[in-house]
Amino acid sequence: MAELPDLTVYAEILSRRFKGKTLKDLDVKVSKKLNVSVKELESALLGKKLTAVSRYGKSLHFEFAGDIVLQIHLMLRGELVLLNKENPDPKYEILGFMFSGGEGFAVVDLLRQATPTLNPEEAKSPDALEITLEDLTATLSKSRKMVKEVLMDQKKMRGIGNSYADEILWHARISPFSAANAIPEKAVKKLFSSMDKVLKKAIEEIAKENGDELHGELRDVMKIHGSRIEKSPGGAAVKSEKIGGRTSYYTEEQELYN
Repeated sequence: MAELPDLTVYAEILSRRFKGKTLKDLDVKVSKKLNVSVKELESALLGKKLTAVSRYGKSLHFEFAGDIVLQIHLMLRGELVLLNKENPDPKYEILGFMFSGGEGFAVVDLLRQATPTLNPEEAKSPDALEITLEDLTATLSKSRKMVKEVLMDQKKMRGIGNSYADEILWHARISPFSAANAIPEKAVKKLFSSMDKVLKKAIEEIAKENGDELHGELRDVMKIHGSRIEKSPGGAAVKSEKIGGRTSYYTEEQELYN
């Protein structure tokens, strides 16, 4: 699943390539996830200029002239691919966008779960890169759930998923099984710092790898999250266990707070 760093880079690439261009054609291959009819979507977007592309939590926001926003959530397996003469009709396409100039992009998803939403409601939770230390402290202090579950709860903070929750907690040396409200103040400050450092470093490395192309999720930046990683950079064995139905990776370098 694309998470905050990947989506930030996708937004930057799409903005560089298509900002200021007019949407000439909209090809809706799968409409079941739309919150409006295909006709309403076409009426809202066709002929409109794309004014901005931004990451919004774990979604992308495409802003068009007239204060119109199309939100796209890639869900578990959704991807973005560029459309051009070499790739005019990609497999598993959900939505295709063609702009003035003859190029565009498509949302593809084998599972057909990627979700487009026209003019979505504003989220109430803070973004993971904008949350304050005070808000993070308050959020953790109110929950007895495992800290990893709290980090991944989009109603608490937006942007962090399974992979980067593992990476952040390892960087902070906090066990993912720790009770959120049992983590001491010093460790919470470390967690806050780790969130910023891990996510921004990943954005930097993914941006460097992608350039102006959409190469998909980059997992080479991971230190412990991944079935092929046997040891952490510190030499500790990487273990795995299910948390909330998702495979979590951790090491004994991380302290458990209960």
